[in-house]
Amino acid sequence: MTSPRTLAARHPRYPVTREIDEQTHLGEVYMRSLIRTQFRLALFVCTVLGCVVGGLPLLFLLVPELREVRLLGVPLPWAVLAGLIYPAFVAGAWLYVRQAERNERHFAELVDRER
Repeated sequence: MTSPRTLAARHPRYPVTREIDEQTHLGEVYMRSLIRTQFRLALFVCTVLGCVVGGLPLLFLLVPELREVRLLGVPLPWAVLAGLIYPAFVAGAWLYVRQAERNERHFAELVDRER
């Protein structure tokens, strides 16, 4: 196919990685986008865990019958605090790492696609 546009000189495009390495305005926009995404993820995970941990005392306050329940001879509030909070933190950390790595993969794909 012949066209006068094919003979026109093409402007060399810098890869996005070069923009990031040289800390240009475009590179800053890309990095800010990644950092903002990771920050939103961290706020989400911390908010969910904070609501779970902060909601437990409220639950035991609003439903006093739960304070009297015993689980394997241990009062339910103590069992929940000792046995269920730590797995919730581990699950939150696992979710954060998994989603953060996914965000970084998407960012790397975006950067590579722009080449």
